[in-house]
Amino acid sequence: MDADVIVVGAGPGGSAAAQSLASSGLDVLLLEKTSFPREKVCGDGLTPRAVASLVDLGIDTTAANGFVRNHGLRIIGGGMRLELPWPELASYPDYGLVRPRLDFDELLVRHAQKAGARLQELTTVTGPVLDDSGRVVGVRARTGPERAETTYRAPLVVAADGSSARLALAMGIAKRDDRPMGVAVRRYFESPRSDDDMLESWLELRGEDGSLLPGYGWVFGVGDGTSNVGLGILNTTTAWQKTDYKDLLARWTGGMPGEWQFDDAHATGPVRGGALPMGFSRTPHYSRGVLLVGDAGGAVNPFNGEGIAYAMESGLLAAEVAVQALARPAGPSRERALEAYPQAMKAQYGGYYTLGRVFVRLIGNPHVMAVATRHGLPRPLLMKFTLKLLANLRDPRGGDALDRLINGLSRLAPAA
Repeated sequence: MDADVIVVGAGPGGSAAAQSLASSGLDVLLLEKTSFPREKVCGDGLTPRAVASLVDLGIDTTAANGFVRNHGLRIIGGGMRLELPWPELASYPDYGLVRPRLDFDELLVRHAQKAGARLQELTTVTGPVLDDSGRVVGVRARTGPERAETTYRAPLVVAADGSSARLALAMGIAKRDDRPMGVAVRRYFESPRSDDDMLESWLELRGEDGSLLPGYGWVFGVGDGTSNVGLGILNTTTAWQKTDYKDLLARWTGGMPGEWQFDDAHATGPVRGGALPMGFSRTPHYSRGVLLVGDAGGAVNPFNGEGIAYAMESGLLAAEVAVQALARPAGPSRERALEAYPQAMKAQYGGYYTLGRVFVRLIGNPHVMAVATRHGLPRPLLMKFTLKLLANLRDPRGGDALDRLINGLSRLAPAA
């Protein structure tokens, strides 16, 4: 065997899993198709939920280590501008962060290396290695600049290879068409708004015909003289495949004040886009020796498009299950332990994601979106509830009345 566990993909989910596994004394081989530092399409905003995982991983989240702190969410829509502070909770801190993915992912992977994980870059996993029973016992890959074909073996594989989910696809685990999908595009601009201490969300994005689109735009100050400006749209609209998202971004930013400098002259790079697989769009999360983590398992939150927090959380959960499983002999006992992973994922997110899928269908109707924006924003208590619901920020036990309401709804919703 080449390792106790092979982790495919060194994004936040893969690095979190690799660090936790290595810290438990396992030999971890972490395979990454690119090399660091590397770009990744993202808003770069980290909610308090993501911050909690960084704290669990022992990451220094201070300004001295390159993180920019924010204190809440500013919502713009329906002719209103509303600022909502992050809630005071026992389970999560009351601040968020911004950190460009260009060095955020490298920070996490270097932390995993310090814990003992063996990182191998420029290694593209092309498929699984199967034993006679059809169980995955390793991966095939092309490695190095010469793209030499190589095989790596391990009794367990964590697939954290992002929205492409190549390993899951090679195993026949297809994307579920009954689950929502989003697309996001973003661009960096030199801007005086770089030091904004709130994450900003714009709720009214419109197509060329003026129709309201299901999604939102964002403006996140990066703190280095630039802002990350982007938008995300859901596939619940008929305009999903017809929209030119680069043009939509340009039209949206073109209507903003000129002094913000969200124009071609102040752009620091091209528009980049990517897919957002939401609401458990790829299941089962465990099959034949492979655990799906983060975007590979469609774990993006359908309420707000947040993926980093759920990638890290599912990576840590997969590592916890894997450590217990590998302490057992190969066979039925180990498989019983591994089957705890999809059950834990359902218990943690299943009901909440079911609510999210209902929400996605509702806002796919432009009339519902318009009414919600026009009549919801003027009501502070409703917006406080909305912030907690959309960002999944609530104490699982106790908490205030809003926490208990969201927890109750999540328990009642079927964890499909």
